Amino acid sequence: MAALSDLGFDPWDPAFLTDPYPAYAELRAQGRVHWFEPTNQWLVPHHADVSALLRDRRLGRTYQHRFTHEEFGRTAPPPEYEPFHTLNDHGMLDLEPPDHTRIRRLVSKAFTPRTVERLKPYVRGLADELASALVAAGGGDLLKDVAEPLPVAVIAEMLGIPESDRAPLRPWSADICGMYELNPSKETAAKAVRASVEFSDYLRDLIAARRKEPGEDLVSGLIEAHDEGDRLTEQEMISTCVLLLNAGHEATVNATVNGWYALFRNPSQLALLRADHTLIPSAIEELMRHDTPLQLFERWVLDDIEIAGTTIPRGAEIAMLFGSANHDDAVFANPSALDLTRTDNPHISFSAGIHYCIGAPLARIELAASMGALLERAPTLRLAAEPERKPNFVIRGLEGLAVEVG
Repeated sequence: MAALSDLGFDPWDPAFLTDPYPAYAELRAQGRVHWFEPTNQWLVPHHADVSALLRDRRLGRTYQHRFTHEEFGRTAPPPEYEPFHTLNDHGMLDLEPPDHTRIRRLVSKAFTPRTVERLKPYVRGLADELASALVAAGGGDLLKDVAEPLPVAVIAEMLGIPESDRAPLRPWSADICGMYELNPSKETAAKAVRASVEFSDYLRDLIAARRKEPGEDLVSGLIEAHDEGDRLTEQEMISTCVLLLNAGHEATVNATVNGWYALFRNPSQLALLRADHTLIPSAIEELMRHDTPLQLFERWVLDDIEIAGTTIPRGAEIAMLFGSANHDDAVFANPSALDLTRTDNPHISFSAGIHYCIGAPLARIELAASMGALLERAPTLRLAAEPERKPNFVIRGLEGLAVEVG
């Protein structure tokens, strides 16, 4: 088997990070599963396999509901990382049934479709304000002026975090999410631990305040949510709030800037969208497929599985390549092309199975609101300078996106 670097797969190479999709095509052509020595993971690049594995209960986001670290052949995280792992490991994204089932059920009682629908006027109003301010300034950084403020404000509004307290939210989130990259450094871990402590302390105080004086916000809803005697513990509430912020804006921020950069590089598709705003829903799905915000999703192998004749043993880790799956020509016609009219689009950018993104409906509302506002308020929006890619692989985004309005 060819070395993966010979196929172009090198998640620390700036050239790969600029455009990983040709390397993914090579991976798919070379087989259905590949061992990647630098991270000790099995890479899975095909859509059918990724989709099936997301639903396979022989895999798990954690193994600690069944095994100790020793039994699973793994080393426990360093004690100094404990605040990050306590925060991360009590969120439903990193839990398996029965805890995942219980927490998701209780969160769903507070995070209802009605709650999301009720936010629509707020989201649209804020998106319009941000787009109008960008136009009034003659342009700016689409990342900092529109893409970031919108979802952060929406999640903060949902949680009931006062505007005066919102400044640290994005930095906390960015530092925590640094731990989801491949082989994070000690410096990255230290930042994540510090952010975990500070964010947790803030939310603990907010939860205490809402216990005394409930409101209409999601934190109050989480406090009240219960079912047959089950309630969320304080740690589960804290972890849920952090998860909703991190997952609820990271993907939306990066989908926005990745998407607009793709539109600027495909002027015929942008012209099509400008001429017909009814394409916004299909455009959002296609842009999330075309340049996937979350490129990789990991699972532990809880019981031996087999992929294309290769046995992957219990204790191994699988890395499902969402970006590759979303460009699989066995599923998508001409996958490298941006086609905003694509109707058959079973992308997996929101995952699948029991860990399907609970915030997907809200993300779609936010993306539609910001795209609609920019199309209406800034119909001549154009790229002002070539952007710089963030040096990240798992969470794919840009350092900024300079735009101008003619």
